[in-house]
Amino acid sequence: MRFFLNLILFTTLLLTCNHTAYAQEDTWQLVWSDEFDYEGLPDPDKWSYDIGYIANNEKQYYTEARLENARVEDGHLIIEARKESLEGFDYTSARLVTRGIQTWKYGRFEVRAKVPAGRGTWPAIWMLGENISEVGWPACGEIDIMEYVGYDPNTFHGNIHTAAYNHIIDTNRGNAVEVDSPWDTFHIFAIEWFEDRIDFFLDGEKYFTFEKESDDAAVWPFDKPQYLLLNLAIGGNWGGREGIDDSLFPHQFVVDYVRIYQKEE
Repeated sequence: MRFFLNLILFTTLLLTCNHTAYAQEDTWQLVWSDEFDYEGLPDPDKWSYDIGYIANNEKQYYTEARLENARVEDGHLIIEARKESLEGFDYTSARLVTRGIQTWKYGRFEVRAKVPAGRGTWPAIWMLGENISEVGWPACGEIDIMEYVGYDPNTFHGNIHTAAYNHIIDTNRGNAVEVDSPWDTFHIFAIEWFEDRIDFFLDGEKYFTFEKESDDAAVWPFDKPQYLLLNLAIGGNWGGREGIDDSLFPHQFVVDYVRIYQKEE
């Protein structure tokens, strides 16, 4: 009899704990998303473009509203890098941004995506402070939700960059996760950004936390709104460190959805 009473008590406690966990999760409210449940160019009410050559010695020319490089089909956003000449560059691709359309401060930022395989590819899901035109980079703050370089094919990276912590001075903060054949399937990349920390997740598992160390903007610029970027770079200081395999083009960075949540007031 005592065994059954203990079993009932244990079950009750387990259900209570599970209910508490789900109740905490339920405090996230969806505030913005793109499910890519349409066809054609990315929704102009949600996405704009960075155009041309941007930085990092990358080899692609980023195009604007060009179906060959950015399109929605079969329920997915496809960012495609192509081996073709345009505007003096040997490759084309796309970089979608919400700058000038939508920014956020704090929340859960979640993207389900599948990366391309191949030396020279450099897809990324990331964020920049909307004040970048005023204070510049890295003072604006950068949050790299996911970066992946094709020559290191089994590793996903998450990083932050600030004036005090950035890759230019070899002080950036972040971590990496090893995954077997990550290009074979979709993965869920997410951060949860709070007033005092940013947590990084891969497929629901937390693998890195950047904690607020002080109010110094050089250390913690993450108390101002940021915008979201999705792109597929080719080559560059990191992505091209071991060259580019031209035999594998075109490459596709496929995004299933983008969902942004914030805590209910």
